[in-house]
Amino acid sequence: MAIDLAGKPIAITGASSGIGAATAIACAKAGMPVALSARREDKLREVVDRITSAGGKAICVPGDVTDPDDCRRLIDECVARFGSIYAVYANAGYGLERPVLEMTDAEIRAMFETNFFGSLNVIRPAVARMLASPEPPGGRGPRGHVLLCSSCVAKMPLPYYAVYSATKAAQNHIGRSMNLELRPRGIQVSTVHPVGTRTEFFDQVKTRSGSAKLVEHSPDIFMQSPDRVARATLRCLRRPRAEVWTSTAIRLGMAVCTAFPGIEDAVLRRMVTKRLRNHANAATQAQAPR
Repeated sequence: MAIDLAGKPIAITGASSGIGAATAIACAKAGMPVALSARREDKLREVVDRITSAGGKAICVPGDVTDPDDCRRLIDECVARFGSIYAVYANAGYGLERPVLEMTDAEIRAMFETNFFGSLNVIRPAVARMLASPEPPGGRGPRGHVLLCSSCVAKMPLPYYAVYSATKAAQNHIGRSMNLELRPRGIQVSTVHPVGTRTEFFDQVKTRSGSAKLVEHSPDIFMQSPDRVARATLRCLRRPRAEVWTSTAIRLGMAVCTAFPGIEDAVLRRMVTKRLRNHANAATQAQAPR
């Protein structure tokens, strides 16, 4: 039986754009009060205004997931305004396109601080609140739901995105483990695995890295809209499951690559070679006289 989400509050990090904003809007349309957090307050307020103008409930709690106090404040504000917290979505994160050995320790640690430890920073206070809440009568659904926005590359290390892939794999591992640890206490934990999504993520990758040779030439089959990810996440909130995938084909492909690493290496070599060649050709054409 599907869970009625009306009136069940959710806190979402990285909610100023992309998957976070789309999920906030989808949850609000389903009747969930939403508490939104990100570093860009102006963008957050735009999302809140869009939700409230449509009749939904939303609050803006600006903050940085690398600061445990900011994350605790998000959960506290959610409970203070809406009376409780039912779900939390650890969605904030970023990536770099760069070979592993060309990244400094500071760059690697910074990405883990945001993508991995930032997830823990918001999950810990949220779960503490969930565990303090009464269980639904008659076992009608979980008392809380934790979601982590991982990635399809959590299952496959991607060249030039190895550190990003590692942070996503770490999110996946703790999410799957916490699901087994917390389910007996009435809390569902789910990991979300989008493929490439048309958001600001890749623009930020290009800005941070100086280029984005691989993702600039991703075929449309590997790209989806944030709304598609949001719809899949909402379905998981209604009917909880351990993993959320937005592409069955990619999920099966990742399973094959995990089982047969030789095939995975061959596929990745071809993909990287092709995209680097496409990037070089595009650069040559751009420089050619017109």
